Amino acid sequence: MKFDISGNPAYGDLTVALEPGESFWSEGGAMSRMSAGLDLNTRLPAGLLKSILRRLLGGESLFVSEYTANQMAYVSLTPSMSGSVLHRELQDDTFLLTAGAFLGCTPGLGLKTRFGGLRSFFSGDGAFMIEVSGTGDLFFNGYGGVVEKEVDGEFIVDTGHVVAFEPSLSYKITGMGGLKQTLFSGEGLVMRFSGTGKLYLQTRHLAGMAGWLARYCR
Repeated sequence: MKFDISGNPAYGDLTVALEPGESFWSEGGAMSRMSAGLDLNTRLPAGLLKSILRRLLGGESLFVSEYTANQMAYVSLTPSMSGSVLHRELQDDTFLLTAGAFLGCTPGLGLKTRFGGLRSFFSGDGAFMIEVSGTGDLFFNGYGGVVEKEVDGEFIVDTGHVVAFEPSLSYKITGMGGLKQTLFSGEGLVMRFSGTGKLYLQTRHLAGMAGWLARYCR
């Protein structure tokens, strides 16, 4: 398998070239174009119950699309939101994605839902995340540009800007300070990360864009 990512940071686009017999999984509905010579199937990557949880709680499709090449072929994928597409190679390890960030992966990677804690219900950005584990290539996306941060210690992020992070980082969801700061600062809840590892942040916030557009939809 070979891949090419173009269009970052505003309009990320992933093209995957497959040899005969190779397969690739994508988020349902992500295909924008493809060549002849590909067979399409739908899969429940973690069984029915876990896939339902991934759909209802993690913000991802119930099924993934599996493209299998019967000759040299390619498929191109685009995220539902304009922004960046990123690649991460997993080597028998684990990576965490926020809801809606999964774009595609090589077969064999495990996808399951992880609960983000009771306070995450009130963050406005989803209480569950997708845990990806195993060995293979993972592709994910963010809204706008994506900034990669090396955290060593403590780091504070608005909940809506987190795309993905390594499991060596732990976090808790808190207010910005006291009750007054949390309610009236406009920031609401934040994620306070601690430890050492990589953190991926998107430069735009979908809820912020929706709020801005709402003023013009009356």
